[in-house]
Amino acid sequence: MTAPALISDLPRDWRSATLVGRLQLQDGPTPVVITGGRVRDVSRHAATVSELLSQWQGSPPAGEDLGPLEELSIDRAYERTPAVRLLAPFDLQCIKACGVTFAISAVERVIEERARGNADQAHSIRSALSQRVGADIRSVQPGTDAAARLKAALIADNLWSQYLEVAIGPDAEVFTKSPLLSSMGWGDWIGIRPDSHWNNPEPEIVLACDRRGRTLGVTLGNDVNLRDIEGRSALLLGKAKDNTGSCAIGPFIRMFDDTFSIDDARKAVVSLEVLGEDNFQLYGDSSMSLISRDPLELVRQTLSYHDYPDGFALFLGTMFAPTQDRDTVGRGFTHKVGDVVRVTSQKLGTLVNKVTTCDRVPPWTFGVTDLMRNLASRRLLS
Repeated sequence: MTAPALISDLPRDWRSATLVGRLQLQDGPTPVVITGGRVRDVSRHAATVSELLSQWQGSPPAGEDLGPLEELSIDRAYERTPAVRLLAPFDLQCIKACGVTFAISAVERVIEERARGNADQAHSIRSALSQRVGADIRSVQPGTDAAARLKAALIADNLWSQYLEVAIGPDAEVFTKSPLLSSMGWGDWIGIRPDSHWNNPEPEIVLACDRRGRTLGVTLGNDVNLRDIEGRSALLLGKAKDNTGSCAIGPFIRMFDDTFSIDDARKAVVSLEVLGEDNFQLYGDSSMSLISRDPLELVRQTLSYHDYPDGFALFLGTMFAPTQDRDTVGRGFTHKVGDVVRVTSQKLGTLVNKVTTCDRVPPWTFGVTDLMRNLASRRLLS
């Protein structure tokens, strides 16, 4: 059996790339490195991806050759039970995320706030705010004197918001997105709360950072977002962002080497495609060149007053907040069960997932204790 679906979702130059990921093999979750199109089990060198990245010196360990990637029986878990499952490429790393890092996303968060999570009010508020606030915040660098003057002007006009504070103020929004080991991988289900009626995917670039804060590679993520819940109150961010199946990452981490660097991440265009069972289609692009803070500045802020001994993944935010009407004029977009979501970037491939409700996502039962027991049984812990 081959893996045509996965292969078609990899970057075109994947055979010359250095890719790191995790496979669910018969013995358990296994860190792998793919070079030259071949998969190598590196678990004897590093039992987890966290350990592998912390030991990374620019070239991967040899590992045990599992053969060409095309010959592994990897398939989409939402379609059938695969012989080999592709897991999210992070394990013990903390999953962090930055919000309101693009001007348009700042405007949309303000709209959510003013609409109190009511999608019916979003259209009229968007029309009133977008031209003034959107144009102004695109013109300033966060944390500068110009940004402070804009803040004062917006306060005077009664247009200020806590979301604009993190959009143009000195401090970026950085929050914890998801527990260790809970992220969904390529080809898996993603979940929305069944009581949410206004929600959307958030296609993002995700950085892979080790325990020392080194940024070593990049992958794709979907920061599934419940707009109605966060819109009621920013204090509900945890409930809007962190639910079973609400975080997807993959397919692999592309490591920095002669073919790929942080500058590729800075220039990346991230595309979104949603195909519904109702024949609804949604397309959009998010250009990293429009981000308000440099990716490494966001890493620095994440590290400012916190240690990460197992490293961390960092979502960089998105400029794409879909407003295309789906069913009702003026209500914009929201997910339906059965939506297939594809997040694509040329040098990273495609992360594909299918939407269901959180209570129908296959239960997450394999936690850190289970992983430690599994690794100990395989004699991978020293």
